[in-house]
Amino acid sequence: MPKKVTKQKHVPQRTCVGCRDVLPKRSLIRIVRRPEAVVVDPTGKLAGRGAYLHDNRSCWERGLKGSLAHALKAELTTQDRQTLLAFMQSLPEETVSQDRIEIPNGITIPSRITIPSGITIPKHLIE
Repeated sequence: MPKKVTKQKHVPQRTCVGCRDVLPKRSLIRIVRRPEAVVVDPTGKLAGRGAYLHDNRSCWERGLKGSLAHALKAELTTQDRQTLLAFMQSLPEETVSQDRIEIPNGITIPSRITIPSGITIPKHLIE
């Protein structure tokens, strides 16, 4: 009798334009260029060219410096910038992504890194 093969469900990946991390689409905030304005899209379904940012201010600050406008292929108007800044103010200062592991020395690494067998991590980095 043949074994049942279980398929893994495809999880769409997107890149944060602030820090360039690739994460599942649902864990990022989508910003959309609409004909009338640039808006935050909480549903992720609005029509228009979109770009993605983490839910922390540091990524938004970097994105608003130019990478967001470049990703949207549009210049941000003063009104667009004010709308995005107002949304940014509602975000926490910093959040640690669930896709990252924080090591006590202040180093943060992506959790998707796999360590080949036979390689040991110094104990002081794990504790």
